[in-house]
Amino acid sequence: MKQIRMENVHFSYPDGTVALRSFDLSIEEGERVAMIGQNGAGKTTAVKLMNGLVKPTGGNVFIQDWNTKDYTTATLSRKVGYVFQNPDDQIFHSEVQSEIAFGPRNLGWNDKEIQEHVRYAANLTGIKEIMMENPYDLPYSTRKFVTIASVLAMNPDIIVMDEPTAGQDAVGLQQIGFILDELQNKGKTVITITHDMEFVVRHFNRVIAMAQGEKIADGDIQSIFSDAIIMERSRLKPPFYASLAKDLGVEGSVLTKEELWKHLRIESR
Repeated sequence: MKQIRMENVHFSYPDGTVALRSFDLSIEEGERVAMIGQNGAGKTTAVKLMNGLVKPTGGNVFIQDWNTKDYTTATLSRKVGYVFQNPDDQIFHSEVQSEIAFGPRNLGWNDKEIQEHVRYAANLTGIKEIMMENPYDLPYSTRKFVTIASVLAMNPDIIVMDEPTAGQDAVGLQQIGFILDELQNKGKTVITITHDMEFVVRHFNRVIAMAQGEKIADGDIQSIFSDAIIMERSRLKPPFYASLAKDLGVEGSVLTKEELWKHLRIESR
């Protein structure tokens, strides 16, 4: 089942800035997709169109069988949960527990349902020990997990995360990877914007590369990261081990330490 369809979508801001042009996208139920590209490529605009934060100035965006033009952002949030790039744009309660419970309460769930979903989201994001804290007293990286939990507690079919890895240490990155695995096991569709190519290699197979408001590539990690033209157009550096393999003169697709070691062992025989 197609969860997201974007057909010939255009979007321009009121000042005339064109953010997206002739953008087509189809994402199936349960897919895990990374969107990459430099700042200004149109990634955030594309995902904001998915939950109605902005409406297309041309073309159509469908979430399952809903055209986003016909629904408010509040209604679309039942299907699409959006985690902002900056947690301070999303947090407005003075207590972590209240922040996470806000969405489920607005959905009209009873107290038992709210408590169950808040507990699940807090456990999954690793913040169950700080539920009575003020989010603004927490480090930036932890506030990110608060916003992720607030979206997960609403149990949407589709979860969009804008730069979830920003400001995270190794433990935080591992936690986000664990969250992605859990969401996929539950059949959720996940779209993640990130500049961290190592994170993409570890946790994604399908990658959408963007530049100047256009989709320039859509494929698996091998085809995307081994294409020098795509990487140049998206103005991103290849993953570390891909660059190292190239410097060592290793031929073929290399994305991980294990793949590089395998190639070096073969060539040394």
